[in-house]
Amino acid sequence: QVQLVESGGGLVQAGGSLRLSCAASGSSFSINAMGWYRQAPGKQRELVATISGVRTNYADSVKGRFTISRDNAENTVYLQMNSLKPEDTAVYYCYAAYPLPLGYTRNYWGQGTQVTVSS
Repeated sequence: QVQLVESGGGLVQAGGSLRLSCAASGSSFSINAMGWYRQAPGKQRELVATISGVRTNYADSVKGRFTISRDNAENTVYLQMNSLKPEDTAVYYCYAAYPLPLGYTRNYWGQGTQVTVSS
């Protein structure tokens, strides 16, 4: 059974930094892609950043402030968040996309970690 365990959330003042980590376990298959989404109260879940191989993708709202990276040997993805703003406050969820036959993938999700940025 695949499990994703997140850590690193917390309370920080505007302008501060946090680093989120997410470790995947429970499968011998190589992960296709990993990434982070977030969901603020009353809003839909939105993409923050993804990484597949050496390719990264970021939401416009976090470009230049957030950096996603990955340790393939440890099946771990990181999100370094700098210059945090109050609007970054949300529950952050990591995901891992595992391969299925015929080119399909299945996404597994972490439990979420709260990030709160005070003004």
